[in-house]
Amino acid sequence: MGTRKRPDSLGDGSDVATATKQASRLKRPPRYRVLFHNDNYTTMEFVVWVLQTVFHKSETDSVLIMLSVHQTGMGVAGLFTRDVAQTKVQQTHELAKEHDYPLKLSIEPEDG
Repeated sequence: MGTRKRPDSLGDGSDVATATKQASRLKRPPRYRVLFHNDNYTTMEFVVWVLQTVFHKSETDSVLIMLSVHQTGMGVAGLFTRDVAQTKVQQTHELAKEHDYPLKLSIEPEDG
């Protein structure tokens, strides 16, 4: 029986497909912080509810994030890929509008 060449080999001893797979596994998509901004109208209870409902935070984590927003003017709800972050911001803005709150969120790159 003869030796068989593996389909992902170039025949020169290199294994291009495996090397490409390993390189792509190492690169993670950029992540973005979702930021809540303080205002004088949105209730603390609504912010906690949104954090639990949209961001799936525990009650304790939601209260801590809400207090950060209240005390420092801003709080981080989480790190997400850009599409997920934008979707969560849009969902929250829609909920805030439905409840007549001016709550604003933004996203920023994790490293910036």
